[in-house]
Amino acid sequence: MNDLLLQLGGNRAARHWVGRLGLPIPLPYPLERANGPWEARPLDGDTVVMGSAETPLAPALAKHLVMAGANPYVVGAGLELYRGLGEAFGRPAQSLDLAAVPERFKARALVFDASGAREPSELRALYDFFHALVPSLAQCGRAVVLGRPQGSIDSPAQAASQAALEGFVRSLAKEVGRKGATATLLLVEPGAEERVGAVLRFVLSRRSAFVTAQPIAVHGKVFARADMPPPWQQPLERKVALVTGAARGIGEATARALAREGAHVVCLDRPEEETLTAALARSIHGSVLTVDITVADAGDAIARSLVELHGGVDVVVHNAGVTRDKTLARMNAEQWNTAIDVNLGAVLRIDEALLRGALRDFGRVICLASVAGIAGNVGQTNYAASKAGIIGYTRKRAEALAGRGITVNAVAPGFIETRLTAAMPRMIREAGRRLSALGQGGVSGDVAETITFLASPGAAGVSGSVLRVCGGALIGA
Repeated sequence: MNDLLLQLGGNRAARHWVGRLGLPIPLPYPLERANGPWEARPLDGDTVVMGSAETPLAPALAKHLVMAGANPYVVGAGLELYRGLGEAFGRPAQSLDLAAVPERFKARALVFDASGAREPSELRALYDFFHALVPSLAQCGRAVVLGRPQGSIDSPAQAASQAALEGFVRSLAKEVGRKGATATLLLVEPGAEERVGAVLRFVLSRRSAFVTAQPIAVHGKVFARADMPPPWQQPLERKVALVTGAARGIGEATARALAREGAHVVCLDRPEEETLTAALARSIHGSVLTVDITVADAGDAIARSLVELHGGVDVVVHNAGVTRDKTLARMNAEQWNTAIDVNLGAVLRIDEALLRGALRDFGRVICLASVAGIAGNVGQTNYAASKAGIIGYTRKRAEALAGRGITVNAVAPGFIETRLTAAMPRMIREAGRRLSALGQGGVSGDVAETITFLASPGAAGVSGSVLRVCGGALIGA
């Protein structure tokens, strides 16, 4: 897409003259995004500063940061823990004094473990860490804070201290977003410490470029194959994935991303899109399934095909959707019915059919919601209602399937550069781009990367969640 301000933001001379002339023009930084399949060491060579403490999270954090290839610097306790692991992986840890941070020091990521904060006064360590180091955070860097979810806390003082972390991270994201950096809060349930590794890898990697300003809960309630660590490369090898609405846009990007990580992708779209869907399937060595998902028996037909041709399905991505935008007074009943049925009703019917035997244990269900379902939007009462319904459905279905090791999550895109947004009036398109912490629109690949993470075995600790891929939307989210 032609985003003039983003193009200027990537030009050093343009940034210099805009600043020198004092022009009130926000120039967003081009985001660093990953290319190619998942790496065993996504942080290879990256300087990561860890605000360490003696908490139950510390050993898991140390292990996964070093295994992911980071060059660790440690503030506070835990240097010996990092040093021992670092030497084993050729990444010796170093101590960093907040009172004497080198002038030219740059960190790719800042990670602070606040899970042990039990009193508001203990939040001072959070301030001290980021106050000293935010100026050293690299362009397109990452800031991550770790805490505990409210459901695991008994003390009112501890509840207040941990709740404060969310306001801090949301605000920090808006500050560092000006340099293309992100900030995320990971809320780790007691007992789920080992599950934090895969989530930490994702939010610190270049695959989470448009994911910021939100908490992500890491649970221990979903039953998982605990006898084997998750694979860091080709995590979806020998998995069968279904992507609805696969012919174009986010659906196409998702199908390609899942196939890149080893999945056999069944590309589903309407019969009218058979030519495009078949071309996509050929290019990724997948399969084609043309079904009108609004037909009453569509779910049964999909389930039957998946069982007969592939023995079942491991990953289901509900991407198909429509918009029928009109203000409520001008919206007719057909426009209302279509949006609700395609975006919400069809998802429920398909899942009901798949859960009768086609969806395998330890599977993944990922539904496409929208920031519009969180914040609302003029002229989209039908669309926003359907996407808010997806969020409620996701949370309830996740509870029911936890015992089978199946996770259910929603992904809520914000302003994503697609052919639909390209058709918007220019001023509305510009507003959509700038009203986020990162000051720009995302791309389909940003959503696809988040879906691929949620589809992976390592995401077993994330279920019943809504991950926004919105660049830190400033309104409603």
